Amino acid sequence: MAAPMSWRRLVYSVYSPAIAGVFTRISDRVFRARDRMLPECVEWVSPESIFRSPLAQNLLFPVSSLTVRRLFSSLVARIKTAQRRVVMASLYLGTGQLEQELVDCMEEALQRSQDNSQSPNLKVSVLLDYTRGSRGKINSRTMLLPLLQRFTSQMRVSLYHTPDLRGLLRLLVPQRFNETIGVQHIKVYLFDDSIIISGANLSDSYFTNRQDRYVLLENCREVADFFSDLVEAVGDVSLQLQPDDSVTMLEGMVHPYKGNRQEFSAVARKRIMEVVNSAHIRQRLLNQSEDSEDEGMSEVEEDTWVFPLVQMKPLGIRVDEQVTQRLLTDAGPESTVFLTSGYFNLTRAYMRLVLKAGASYRILTASPEVNGFFGAKGIAGAIPAAYTHIARQFYKRVCQGGQQERVHLHEYHRPEWTFHAKGLWYYLQGQDRPCLTLIGSPNFGYRSVHRDLEAQIAIVTENEELQSQLQEEQEMLYRRSTEVSTSTFERPDRHVKLWVKLVTPLIKNFF
Repeated sequence: MAAPMSWRRLVYSVYSPAIAGVFTRISDRVFRARDRMLPECVEWVSPESIFRSPLAQNLLFPVSSLTVRRLFSSLVARIKTAQRRVVMASLYLGTGQLEQELVDCMEEALQRSQDNSQSPNLKVSVLLDYTRGSRGKINSRTMLLPLLQRFTSQMRVSLYHTPDLRGLLRLLVPQRFNETIGVQHIKVYLFDDSIIISGANLSDSYFTNRQDRYVLLENCREVADFFSDLVEAVGDVSLQLQPDDSVTMLEGMVHPYKGNRQEFSAVARKRIMEVVNSAHIRQRLLNQSEDSEDEGMSEVEEDTWVFPLVQMKPLGIRVDEQVTQRLLTDAGPESTVFLTSGYFNLTRAYMRLVLKAGASYRILTASPEVNGFFGAKGIAGAIPAAYTHIARQFYKRVCQGGQQERVHLHEYHRPEWTFHAKGLWYYLQGQDRPCLTLIGSPNFGYRSVHRDLEAQIAIVTENEELQSQLQEEQEMLYRRSTEVSTSTFERPDRHVKLWVKLVTPLIKNFF
């Protein structure tokens, strides 16, 4: 049996000592009753104040797209009841009827706050990607402008622009494709002290027929504060939408595509790391009270730990990448990893680790007909075929290495739906329920690692109720899948044209 992974060693290997303080104090309570080979878990939040048993009091069940209408209802309901803050980070805000209902709901909440107080308490902050949010005449910006014009002092809209899209490249790349250079991809929806972490955008398809994952952390102030501060920091280095639809930078900030590339990244990284360092200080103060734990132990012991993984390679922040690599590396030979991505395009490093690791892998991805680009016009319509080609190459390597019994590839099928779920479930040896899950925005591909801004959380739990809920979520997704075999790629509908095969290696790092 493989030795347990040391999360303290892991965190100190990817962070400077100051940053490492965000993930404090290894919990020696995790799976202490049995020799369960769980990687040592770093406690990011104060479990006494956030996670209490039974877990369902605070960390609610993961929501699947089988009940995706409940996500929309939850967003609306929580906006209506928010008292202090609404913070939303997404790639874009759609322009349909459901998205308009969200905007109307924000307007009502802001107006109510204004009517009920001489000094309105409710603040709304929205972080979107500049390129995707500005596409077309009617776009995310035009959806939010009325709110910005009416509630200027309470409303903030920030549009992140990648520093890599600049100069001649920015002039030549068409609007529809400029987001391939890099985007703001974090998906966080926060209401006072409750937060939804997801891979879903604020678009009607995610509320109706696009499969994704969602988890709600109820009344978790420290987690909510961290992500609120993170979104604010990214917003500070982003373009600020003005009531006249112009954009400006905050004073003292470097312009992302007009300013110096290295200076922008340095300033942005410094601003974002201020959030991490502040969280470290707060956590250290909280942990000082735990030093006398044996003398006055709480009646209820913590059983779940949450910590954030942030990936912003353009800004020099690589935490999620290195933690994910370590997790894939140290997964034991008798453990099982379920990994899903709407776009199967693993980085070379991740692919290499999966192929040589000891753990069993079941990888779920979209079948061509549920790929988000299926039926698209122009060159985008060939993207599902490109993913098929990538999947076939991967499966060929699995077969060449005689790994078919250990590494399984599955495809998701569902009529009139698309597949966008991403994440990971980790099952220990001999356990029929997962003890760890990753959930958030990363797709485990080149873009997630190298181009975009990403964030997810790792949830490690010994709470049996939550483990069962995570298991049910994982099984629900895989229940609609079929396992790939050599014959899958020999079917006529899986034929990939020669030009797609030739072009895929050249463009695979952009989608």
